[in-house]
Amino acid sequence: MVQASWAVNDLPGGPAVRQLDLHPPATRIAAEQQWLHYMMLYICGAIFVGVFGVMFYAIFKHRKSKGAKPADFHESTTVEIIWTVIPFIIVIGMALPATKVVVAQKDTTNADLTIKATGYQWKWGYDYLKGEGEGISMLSTLDASQRALSDAGTPQGDNYLLKVDNPLVVPVDRKIRIITTANDVIHSFMVPAFGIKQDAIPGFVRDTWFRAEKVGDYYGQCAELCGKEHAYMPIHVRVLTAEDYAAWVAEQHKAMQAKADDPNKVWTQDDLMARGEKVYAANCAACHQPNGKGAGAIKPLDGSPVVLDADVGKQIHVLLNGQNNNLMPAWRQLSDTEIAAVITYTKNHWSNKTGQVVQPAAVMAARK
Repeated sequence: MVQASWAVNDLPGGPAVRQLDLHPPATRIAAEQQWLHYMMLYICGAIFVGVFGVMFYAIFKHRKSKGAKPADFHESTTVEIIWTVIPFIIVIGMALPATKVVVAQKDTTNADLTIKATGYQWKWGYDYLKGEGEGISMLSTLDASQRALSDAGTPQGDNYLLKVDNPLVVPVDRKIRIITTANDVIHSFMVPAFGIKQDAIPGFVRDTWFRAEKVGDYYGQCAELCGKEHAYMPIHVRVLTAEDYAAWVAEQHKAMQAKADDPNKVWTQDDLMARGEKVYAANCAACHQPNGKGAGAIKPLDGSPVVLDADVGKQIHVLLNGQNNNLMPAWRQLSDTEIAAVITYTKNHWSNKTGQVVQPAAVMAARK
């Protein structure tokens, strides 16, 4: 009997139960890719049947037991022409439509919206660079409840390991250009329903695009093995109507203004601890563990000499610049207040009772 925790249904915009075919296309490019897939399959199938049909017919019809005598001839101009011209026509017939689709895939001009997708170990960062929503930035991390289910070995829900805290939100019927890069190792931005897969490489920028034709939620994942948490960096794209997207943009801008922190503000230790606990849970706990003990090559923060050091600049430097060849990545995408809060939290949590408080102004000064 199947346990209830394993009873799942098809996920619209994502994988289906016992799915064998490609995702149902949500963009014209994805539909063209699917058409090409079947066209190539039918052509190759026909060639397979034709070639092996002739071969097996010849073997059966002209077998030695029936007294067949092998023909004795050499070059045949007619045969040479036939097996040169026919494959040439087949290749051209396959290449032309494929080239048309590939060229269309690479045409990222005249985009209505440009978004930078940055791969981190192990989350995605989204920066809205041009178009409606310009200035919005967010980190998209696997939802904490999903990680807890994974750690407990109790998978549940149709969107298991696909639920994130901040999905990428875009409007329907608009050309969305995605610029990909990475902060640490090679990642890959892939959403099958859109027919897109683009590597995100540190120090380089690549781009792709899509135009979603249907409102809804669509899912993908990092498609490049990027480390031990590779399975925990899903992609969730939410496609809204133009009106709903405009409302979402207004809401995000309002929230950003409300959250904008004055780096010169002096915070109390209690306020920094509360803020730091949230920052740690969202960004640090996956590697350093909620108990601060680390795991494997990940160093513990509980009892760490750097954390306990009276020189707070050492820990600030690590968060801003990373260390150990990016095993500990740089976290410059966090605000001065967030970095100050999480440092204060780690210095005064678990067995670390330093009493030290780091203010945002110290982080701001270290960035320069």
